[in-house]
Amino acid sequence: MKNKERNELAVCGFAAVKTLEKMNWQKIRRLYFTQERAPLFGGLCKKLAEQKRPYNQVHGPEELEHLCGSIHHQGVVAMIEAPEVQPLNTAITASWVEHGESALLLDRVGNANNLGAIVRSAAFFGIHNIIIPIDEAQSSVTTSSYRVAEGGMEFVSVYSIKSIPRLLRDMAGKMVRVGTALDAKDSVSELRTFCADKPALIVLGNEEKGISAEVRQNCDRIVIIPYAGMAAGENAPRVDSLNVAQAAAVIMYELRK
Repeated sequence: MKNKERNELAVCGFAAVKTLEKMNWQKIRRLYFTQERAPLFGGLCKKLAEQKRPYNQVHGPEELEHLCGSIHHQGVVAMIEAPEVQPLNTAITASWVEHGESALLLDRVGNANNLGAIVRSAAFFGIHNIIIPIDEAQSSVTTSSYRVAEGGMEFVSVYSIKSIPRLLRDMAGKMVRVGTALDAKDSVSELRTFCADKPALIVLGNEEKGISAEVRQNCDRIVIIPYAGMAAGENAPRVDSLNVAQAAAVIMYELRK
């Protein structure tokens, strides 16, 4: 939940705020917590006091719900300056290529919880770069995505682009551009072979429609996560597809293992 007057974003959830405290406590402008959580944030309160930044124990969880707009605050809310998603530029992508850093490119992933789960998995697997389009259908960094990321936001960088196809064309020959689709012929287990010499640019599609046709045309490889029975010749999986965040975790595991 954003406070537009103060240009702030509420970060809630115990793991999210604890990791924020550990990695970037300077971001915190204000802190609110319940009586039960108070003993766990004594050190942070001391740091905030030294910087003359307010912190308060609330009278009940309803106050935290009002601050962050969620019942899932887990007894603590930190207000930070609303993060700005940095526009991706050629200097950044050149650094990725030089240092062999892979990246995730989200093609209109609209659910904030899915974005948060993808960020959490990316932080776990050591993928530090996530790209999102400037599009109404694409979720950006929100209170919900911060909470679901369970602290992962402190370990990744999120960049924005105006055109996914243009970025894919620009990265031709520099990164291995990999999309996902249910009718793909290549297995995700082959990722390490595809990306042996170059970093990967993994494109994850919209929850309902997948990657767009134009995006698909600009990928070097299209992969599928094999389903149970596929090797035995079954024509279709028992369910249509994995959730995009689950698929992202499987893909990153295959890329890193």
